[in-house]
Amino acid sequence: MEKYKELLENIKRKVPVGESFDLLERSLSVGGRDATMFFVDGLVDGGMMQRVIFSLFSLKKQQMDGISTSEEFIKHNLAFLDALVVYDTDKAIKYLYSGLVPLLISGCDGIIIIDCRDYPLRSVEEPSKEKTLRGAKDGFVEAMMTNIALIRRRIRDNNLIFKIYTIGDMTKTDVVMLYMKNKADTAMVEKLDRSLRNIRSEGLTVTEQTLVEELTGKKAGRFNPFPKVRYTQRPDIIAAHVEEGKLAVIVDNSPTVILIPAGIFDFVQDVDDYYFPILTGSYFRALRILNIFVILFATPVYLLFAEGDIPVYKSLKFFITEEEFAISIFWQFILLELAIDGLKLASLNTPESLGMSLSVIGALILGEFSVSSGWFVPQTILCMAVVALASFTQPSIELGYGIKFVRVLMLIGAHLLGWPGMAAAFVVSVAVMAATRTIVGTSYLYPLVPWDGKKLKKLIFRTKS
Repeated sequence: MEKYKELLENIKRKVPVGESFDLLERSLSVGGRDATMFFVDGLVDGGMMQRVIFSLFSLKKQQMDGISTSEEFIKHNLAFLDALVVYDTDKAIKYLYSGLVPLLISGCDGIIIIDCRDYPLRSVEEPSKEKTLRGAKDGFVEAMMTNIALIRRRIRDNNLIFKIYTIGDMTKTDVVMLYMKNKADTAMVEKLDRSLRNIRSEGLTVTEQTLVEELTGKKAGRFNPFPKVRYTQRPDIIAAHVEEGKLAVIVDNSPTVILIPAGIFDFVQDVDDYYFPILTGSYFRALRILNIFVILFATPVYLLFAEGDIPVYKSLKFFITEEEFAISIFWQFILLELAIDGLKLASLNTPESLGMSLSVIGALILGEFSVSSGWFVPQTILCMAVVALASFTQPSIELGYGIKFVRVLMLIGAHLLGWPGMAAAFVVSVAVMAATRTIVGTSYLYPLVPWDGKKLKKLIFRTKS
C-alpha cells in the first residue's frame, strides 16, 4: 500500500493532471484493491481502453489473492498483448506521453504499462517526390512503428536489428537505428550507436534535419553544400540499401528516413533503375549522370562562349546572340537562378488549384516580357530552362542544391577570370568533396577514393538487382 501511494504521489507531482485538459486520471477498483491509471486523450484507442477497463472491473477478489508484484498481475490477470512493468516514474511518464497507459495497483510493487496507442495517421501512400513508374506504391508515414513494419515486411531475417534511442530533454523523441548484423560494418555501427547515445539536446525541433545537424556538429561544414546523408520516404529503397550493409535511422514524427553513409556516387542511383531490365536501368542511370554535367557546365560554358573566352564553331554561332541587351549575360544568369528558386518557393505555398496558373504566369508572361523588354535574351532563358528541367532527374533535392552552388561558383569564376576561373572553381569544389567525410567517417568520394573498382562499377552501371 505504501509503495502504491509513493508511486502515485510521484506521478501526480510531475504530471499536470487538471491543469492540462488532455491529461486524464481514472481511479478504479480492481479485485477489491485501489488502482489508478493515467492516459493522454487523443493518443489512446477508445475501444481498446473500454476493453481494458472492463477486464479490470471483471476481476474477483479471490483472483487477486497472493498477487504481490506487478509481474504476477500481468501473468495471471491481464489479458492484453502489449504490457510491461517499470519501476521508475520518469520512465512511466515518458511512456504516458507516448500514448501508453500507466496503471498502478495497490499491493503491487511497480507501474504496469499497457499499450493502447492510436496515433492519428495518414495512409502509407506513395511519396509525391519519389514516384516510380513501376514497383511498390507505399511510403513511410509519421508513425515510427508503422515505418518499422514496412521494412520488416520486406526483410524477414533474424539479422535485421532495430535499436531504439530517446533523444531530447523536452521532446524525448524516439529514434531507431537499423542495420543487418551480418552485412553492416561493425565499427560503423558502433560509431553511430555512440553518436546517438551522446547527443545532448533539448529536442529534435525539425526531426531528422535537427538530428543530422547534431550528428555532424552545427558548425561543421557550414559552407559545405554537399549532403552527408541521403533522405528517402520509400521503404523499398531503405530495404535495398540495408541489405547491402548500409545503416538507416528512423525518427518518430517524420516520414523521412536517413540513409548512412551516403557518398556522392550513392545519389546517382534511383529506384526506377531496378524496376526495369538491366539495359533500361543502365540507360536511366547514364542519363542521370550525363545530366549532372549538363547542370554543372551549361551556363558557365555558354558565358565563356558569349564573352569570347572560348572560340565558337561556325555551326554554333547561331546560338550566340548578337543583339543588344540591357543586362550582361553573367547577371542574366544570376537573376534567372534567383527567379527559378523564387518560383519553386512560390509553388510550394500555392494552393493546388492555382498551381497551373502560377506556371503559366511564370513561364509565359514573365518570360515573354523579360525578352521583349531587352533585359534578357532568349538563349539565356533557354539555357536556364534546360538546367532547371535536367535538375529534376536527380532524386535528391539536397544534392541538386549542392550542384547548383557549384554551378554558381563556376559562373562567377568564368565571369571574373575566364576559363581558368571556371576550372579553378571546379577544382575547388572537387577538393571540398574529397575533404568531406560522411557521418560515420568514411570518404565522400568512395569508391573512387579509396579505389574500389567493383563497387564503383556497380554504382555507375546498373547490375543485377
